[in-house]
Amino acid sequence: MIPGLLVPLPGQKFDGWGGRFWGVSESIVGSLTPRVGGETELQTVHFVLGAQDQTEDCEPDYEGLPQGASTSTHMLAGAVAGIMEHCLMFPIDCVKTRMQSLQPDPAARYRNVMDALRRIVTTEGIWRPMRGLNATAVGAGPAHALYFACYEKLKKTLSDVIHPGANSHLANGTAGCVATLLHDAVMNPAEVVKQRMQMYNSPYRGVLDCVRAVWQKEGPAAFYRSYTTQLTMNVPFQAIHFMTYEYLQELLNPHRQYNPSSHVVSGAMAGAIAAAATTPLDVCKTLLNTQESLALSSLSSGKGQGQGQGAHRHISGLAHAFRTVYRLGGLQGFFKGVQARVIYQMPSTAISWSVYEFFKYGLTKHQHDKRRAQHREAEM
Repeated sequence: MIPGLLVPLPGQKFDGWGGRFWGVSESIVGSLTPRVGGETELQTVHFVLGAQDQTEDCEPDYEGLPQGASTSTHMLAGAVAGIMEHCLMFPIDCVKTRMQSLQPDPAARYRNVMDALRRIVTTEGIWRPMRGLNATAVGAGPAHALYFACYEKLKKTLSDVIHPGANSHLANGTAGCVATLLHDAVMNPAEVVKQRMQMYNSPYRGVLDCVRAVWQKEGPAAFYRSYTTQLTMNVPFQAIHFMTYEYLQELLNPHRQYNPSSHVVSGAMAGAIAAAATTPLDVCKTLLNTQESLALSSLSSGKGQGQGQGAHRHISGLAHAFRTVYRLGGLQGFFKGVQARVIYQMPSTAISWSVYEFFKYGLTKHQHDKRRAQHREAEM
C-alpha cells in the first residue's frame, strides 16, 4: 500500500468503509446505464462443476476488467482522480502562477517554490495559497470525467485499427489529444477564475465576484481567450504524457496487472517530461488568463514600440502573448516557473493515474464480483 493512498493490493478485499463505498458507487454507475457503442459487457464467469472452489479463489485478470467497464465507470473514476489531483496540489499551482508573472510586484518575487510558499503563508495568511480551489474543483470533476472516458474509448478503438491485439503509441497519443479538446472546453473558464484569484493582490473577494467582474468588464469571451493557447499547449503535453506513460507501463508493468507503484512512477515521470517540454506555452496561457496589469502597463507606457495607449487594454491570441513574453522577459521569460511547473506536475499526474487506476479497478471488480455472485445463486 502506498503511503497516503488507500490503495489495496491485488487480492485484498474491499471491506468496511471501502465495501460500503463500492456499494454506493455501484448504484451510481448502475444508474448511468448507457454505454458507448461497441463496448462489450463484462463477460459472465462460467463455473465448471468440480472446479468451482478453485475458480472462486482466483482473481480476475486486471487488464481484462477495464475492457468491459462501462463508460460511466471511466467517467466516475476520472472525476474522482481529477478532483483529488487538483485539490492536493493546489498550493503548488498557486506558486506556479505567481512565478510565471512577467512583471511581478517586488513583494511577489520569489527565489524558489519553498520560498514562495513560506512567504505567501507568512505575509498573506495560511489559506491564501488555496484561493480559487472551489472553482477548480467544480471544473475538474466533469472535465476529467470526459477526458478519461474519451481517452479509454478512443485508445481501444484506434489500437484495434492501427495495431490489433497490441498497444499502439500512436493510438495512445491520438486518443490523449482528442480527449484534451473536451477537457479544456470544460476546464478553461475555471482556469481563468482560478489564476486571477491566485495572483498577488488579486482584487476579487471570491469566485462569484471574479466571474461577475470578468463577465461585466471583458465579456463572456474572456473565459475562452486562452482556449486556443491551452489546446496548443495541452495537445502536445497530453501526447507526450500518454505515450510516455504507456511506454513506461510496458517496461515496469509488462503484464498490465493492477500495480499501484508502477502507476505512480509512470505517471510522475510522464508528467515531468511533458511539463518541462511545454512550459513556454504555459507561460503564454497564464498571461492570457490573468491579463497581468503590470505587463499591460509596461506595454502601454513605451514598450509597445509605437503602439498607442489603447492598444494594450487586453492581450489576445497566442501570437500576441508570445510577442509580449519575449518583449518583457526575453528567451528566459518563456521558462519562468518551470521548476514549480515540474514539481506540480510530477505528483499531480502520479496522483491522477494511481487514483484513476484504483477506482477503475475497484468499481469494475465490484461489478464483476456482484455478477459472479448472482450467477452462483442462479446455479443453485
